Amino acid sequence: MSQIESAWGADPSENYPLLAARFRPLFARIRAGAIERDLKRELPLEQLEWLKSSGFTALRVPKAEGGSGATLPELFNLLIELAEADSNLVQALRGHFGFVENILTSDDKARREVWLPRLAQGDLVGPAWSEVGDARQSVFSTRVQRVGDHWRLDGRKFYTTGSLYADWIDIGLTDDQGKGVAVTVSRHAPGVSVLDDWNGFGQTLTASGTAQFDQVRIEDHQLYDENKFRYAPAFFQLVHLATLAGIGRAQSDEVARHVAARTRTYSNGNAPRAAQDAQVLQVVGSLRGAAYSSGAIVLRNAEAVQRAYLARFQPDEKVEEQAIAIAELEVSQSLNVVTDLILNASTTLFDALGASATLKPLGLDRFWRNARTLSSHNPRIYKDRIVGDFAVNGTLPPPQWRIGEAAPTGEDA
Repeated sequence: MSQIESAWGADPSENYPLLAARFRPLFARIRAGAIERDLKRELPLEQLEWLKSSGFTALRVPKAEGGSGATLPELFNLLIELAEADSNLVQALRGHFGFVENILTSDDKARREVWLPRLAQGDLVGPAWSEVGDARQSVFSTRVQRVGDHWRLDGRKFYTTGSLYADWIDIGLTDDQGKGVAVTVSRHAPGVSVLDDWNGFGQTLTASGTAQFDQVRIEDHQLYDENKFRYAPAFFQLVHLATLAGIGRAQSDEVARHVAARTRTYSNGNAPRAAQDAQVLQVVGSLRGAAYSSGAIVLRNAEAVQRAYLARFQPDEKVEEQAIAIAELEVSQSLNVVTDLILNASTTLFDALGASATLKPLGLDRFWRNARTLSSHNPRIYKDRIVGDFAVNGTLPPPQWRIGEAAPTGEDA
């Protein structure tokens, strides 16, 4: 059944039905084992290999380089469909798709020539940028130091989402001069270790835990400037919103199937079967409405991020800056709306079913746990303020942000 026939709205492009047809049988296989993997905490190693071999991880790589050349609206619509199958996999690939954007927009021809073939053949890249504890906003504690004719990398990262599954790890660093740099190393290089120690109550299979680097040898050509593609904040936030939209579709579908199969009903209900009870149908309808609205918002946001991507190649820097700011604003305006829709739906879904819906084998609690965990990854409380500041004062969104201890001010600076 097509997206339109399923009442999820129009496709993001004329090419999309053909593109999606390649992956939908794979999504169905992934979804078939999603509940069992969640209950048993089985890492989706096999499922990620399926995605790599299918070309899914190379969606944005240009066709001339061996990829699919997908637009950002096409990518984000496919991420919604994958999240409907298993939201863990989208989050596990978030850093990879961000790395691809970095390569696509890079001015470094040599770096593009190295990485586009790797990405086209299915190589997966995980992130290692965030640090915990007494980490600072201005510098990383993870460092590279000059040792003779090479560099030595030492440090520890957390929230390295997907790096346990990756072939390469992209790392944010500070060099021995205090400058921000980055390096992409093999996950299997001597001194590199990735731990399966993510213990959040949701998104439990994303491998968002620790990566350690102990005297890892780095050559000069491996280092590059740490600056990411300029629309990165909007892009990375939108991956989370696409994941939430996919969760919305999955939970509305599962609840609808449970209601259709339900033979027991309450004596004070409105019909002999739940499937004919108007109030139960109303709950199911509200779940689907939340999913539909979230998906429509994500696709509108994706169009804004696509404009920011295309503006990168325009000669007028002001055009690019404007497109980036608008993309960030559109995503910020959407973030709390989508989050609230899916969080509320993941709670009210139980109103369409009986107490048996809370039994663990059904796994219905995973929707709230996953949505709540995703919603906690970024400071959503600040988004409405940023949008309001723009609406009232014309203030554009702030640049790239980091979490950590703020730099001291005043006499202690």
